[in-house]
Amino acid sequence: MTSLESTTQLPLSLRLPLRLERAEFLKLRKSRGVWIPLALLTVGAIIVTYAALELFHLSNSTKYGPAGGTDKFQIALTLLGQIGGMIAVGLVGAAAGTQDLSSGVYRDLVSSGRSRASLFVARASGGLALVLPFVAAAYALAAVLCVALAGGLSTPSATLFVKAGLWVLLSAGVVYMLALGLGSLVGSRGAAISVLIAYLIPVQGILHVIGALGKSRDALLGVAMEGLSPLPPTDTGNLILPSHTTSVIVIALWVSIIGGLGLWRTLARDA
Repeated sequence: MTSLESTTQLPLSLRLPLRLERAEFLKLRKSRGVWIPLALLTVGAIIVTYAALELFHLSNSTKYGPAGGTDKFQIALTLLGQIGGMIAVGLVGAAAGTQDLSSGVYRDLVSSGRSRASLFVARASGGLALVLPFVAAAYALAAVLCVALAGGLSTPSATLFVKAGLWVLLSAGVVYMLALGLGSLVGSRGAAISVLIAYLIPVQGILHVIGALGKSRDALLGVAMEGLSPLPPTDTGNLILPSHTTSVIVIALWVSIIGGLGLWRTLARDA
């Protein structure tokens, strides 16, 4: 039996999700307004960061140390995981949750008999298939430059590199699922991105420094992600480090609630 024959004899329940996920991936990949910002804010951001650090070092090596090393690596990860990468991943997630509505094909997809739940799952896996390789490539580049440009400074161990890489991928996956859920819930790409970025950057930043909130700040997504980070905290003045168990529970709740609302809206939305 040939591979083509074996594929065609697979049950429809196994073949359909594969086609849906591939279709969602291709739609996002072919959209220049999605993959170009993703590339620029992940791989491009790492290149620009290390290029700037190296230029500063070459121009005044006494004042500016080597561009590599652990400290500069943490700066790159902050840029990748909390600023540029977060915006880029949020953009892709919001696009995945709203592109069928904005293009007017949602009615056709529903009318074709496809399960609405399977459409949502396909958007999740198809988008992650686009996002995670870019994030992984940016992280790998940062790790290589961290060592290559260290100039005698200490660098993370191999174990720490692996743990930090997994943490960056986890962060990207969580932000993507939140953006997908928000996009599916509100049906507007711009609104979803605005709400997500507003919460992740200024709102969390304000709540994080309000000491009166006490342990309730453990419920902040950024605090939970920081609790799982294998790297030393960069801000020791307002240090909040929940346990790994608390962090995992908080992250799971965020993804479940926002993603669940997005799934509910997908199931309930009029075609």
